Amino acid sequence: MARDSPPPALASLMDLIADIGATNSRLALLDDRGRPLALETFENVLFTGIEGLLDVYLEHRRASDRPRRAALAVAAPIAGDEVRMTNIPWRFSRAALAERLGLSELIVVNDFAAVAWALPDLGPGDAVQVGGGTPAPRATLATLGPGTGLGVASLVPVRDGWAVVAGEGGHVTLPTTTAEEAAVAERLRNRHGHCSAERVLSGPGLVTLYETLAELAGRPVAKITPRDVTGLARQGEPLATRTIGMFLAMLGNVAGNLALTVGALGGVYVAGGIVPRLLDTVHKSEFRERFEAKGRYRDYMEKIPTYVITERLPALRGLRRLLGYG
Repeated sequence: MARDSPPPALASLMDLIADIGATNSRLALLDDRGRPLALETFENVLFTGIEGLLDVYLEHRRASDRPRRAALAVAAPIAGDEVRMTNIPWRFSRAALAERLGLSELIVVNDFAAVAWALPDLGPGDAVQVGGGTPAPRATLATLGPGTGLGVASLVPVRDGWAVVAGEGGHVTLPTTTAEEAAVAERLRNRHGHCSAERVLSGPGLVTLYETLAELAGRPVAKITPRDVTGLARQGEPLATRTIGMFLAMLGNVAGNLALTVGALGGVYVAGGIVPRLLDTVHKSEFRERFEAKGRYRDYMEKIPTYVITERLPALRGLRRLLGYG
């Protein structure tokens, strides 16, 4: 669809930020002071690719609000010009997208890299601490979060600021502690050839865990959604309660492994759409115990704080920082 070209002086005042997930995408403009405007959320199932999504968002804006720069957080590994999303069949060329949108600069990062960039800006009202520990000053921070997938990233202090280390830590092999967890992982490994952390610690993984525990108990289950599992757990349904308990215990195990791997003495932050809705349960769960239970390194782990991010749009805050609005 043809669009009017904005006057260059006005267009230079706007930037675009977008958190492109596997299920939903959230987009906003930033004015010349870095203030977010025109926040919109879209369901990705309504689009065939990122180009159409961005076109629709920008068509809702005034011609004078066309952005000069953009920063995108994408649920995908970022390497080279072509970006292929992991849990949705979207792909795009970074160079072609910048040209299509008429941008002078396009920044594309992994979605959890964007969350990591936001960590220094989170205040007391943006995250809830789970368990003990005190953050070491100017120390590495780490984040992970179950959503449609399992994102992982860390933020490392450097001489003049911070550097993000992005990766695909959600696809590490799922660690298990109990015999029941081992039985779940074995069944999933037999089915898929490999049982990653994301296979269980995600929205679809929550359903997989519920169904696998039902199979192990010889119990048939009807088709169910992640919200059904959490809803049943709130009602005290035994299988759902066990599922949520195991989910949070395994998440604590993975979070502890991440903290040890990157030396996250500044703290580990849990993001994503699932855990913030389970805050009361997290405090009562084995999450923190599993986080700390690293044998000879328990004392080391006890000092590291863990948080659940309650800020609704941490990735957009990270993208704002990437565009220079600290």
